[in-house]
Amino acid sequence: MKKINIKKKDATKKTEREKVEERREEVLARGRKFKYPLQYAKHRLVVVTIIVAVVALLVMTGMGWFALYKAQDTGDVLYRITQILPVPVADVDGEKARYSDYLMIYKSTITPVEQQQGSLGDTQDADTMRAHYKRLALDDAEDYTYAIKLARGLNIEVTNEEVNESYEEHRKIGGTERSEEGFKKILEDNFGLSETEYKRMLYLSIIKNKVSEKIDENATKIANEVAQKIREKEGNLQAVAEEMGDKVRYEETGGLVDKMNVDGGRAAEAMKLSPGQVSERLISTNGDGYYFVKLIEKTDTTVNYISVKIPWTEFAKRMKELRAEDKIKEYIELQREELAQ
Repeated sequence: MKKINIKKKDATKKTEREKVEERREEVLARGRKFKYPLQYAKHRLVVVTIIVAVVALLVMTGMGWFALYKAQDTGDVLYRITQILPVPVADVDGEKARYSDYLMIYKSTITPVEQQQGSLGDTQDADTMRAHYKRLALDDAEDYTYAIKLARGLNIEVTNEEVNESYEEHRKIGGTERSEEGFKKILEDNFGLSETEYKRMLYLSIIKNKVSEKIDENATKIANEVAQKIREKEGNLQAVAEEMGDKVRYEETGGLVDKMNVDGGRAAEAMKLSPGQVSERLISTNGDGYYFVKLIEKTDTTVNYISVKIPWTEFAKRMKELRAEDKIKEYIELQREELAQ
């Protein structure tokens, strides 16, 4: 009997579509040999990239931490970084003090010194001087930080309008109407500060002043007593000061001074008075207390006056208590000086 080859016969009966499908499967099968190794390589590349990025970030963070908290670098590069990243320099009763504020204050104090004396160099005396100004800057930064915390609880705010007004007053200090660009150059050359940085300084100063006034009930009480005694003694400020003792401070200019004298606003206030007249209670623009001012004489541009000052003491008292109670944690090591307290 003749045998029939069924398989061979079936193969010859495949349609063109079936042949195309078979060919397609062959091509896909060959492609898979390259596809899966490539996917694995891509996955591995992503993992390696992430690991490298994380390691680089950790190294940079470690270097930055060492430069700030161990080496205490005060250079411009790290200063700009602290302006972007709000890293702390201290903790004041739970409120973080900005490293950027500390460096800004330090720059504003060390720059005038270097302007007068030249570059401090690397001598031991220069290092001692830098350490001194760093200590003062950190103390100020901690004061401002505590003021910000108290202001939040007392619902005290400082508006942009107040800061801009203060900025304009500073631009005209000394009776000179400086241009915007001229004043900016003075800030940069004499203090190493930009306009934005200087306005930040003004903001911190104003908010501390407001808080100091608000919390110092004793100073307000003494000021009321002084006002009463001024009326009783018919404006004799020296007699009032003698009776009040160490609660107040009596001061004389000793002669004519510029009407824009930097004196907490006393000269400007005296210019509004008539000879022999005593002002109402005046808040010092220096943020250190109240003044009563009496005009002695004046010209168009100069003024001679005497004054009684009632200093604010409550804020400094609270800061001293925080330090005694170990509620201020500093993240950099700076020796405390008696004069800086």
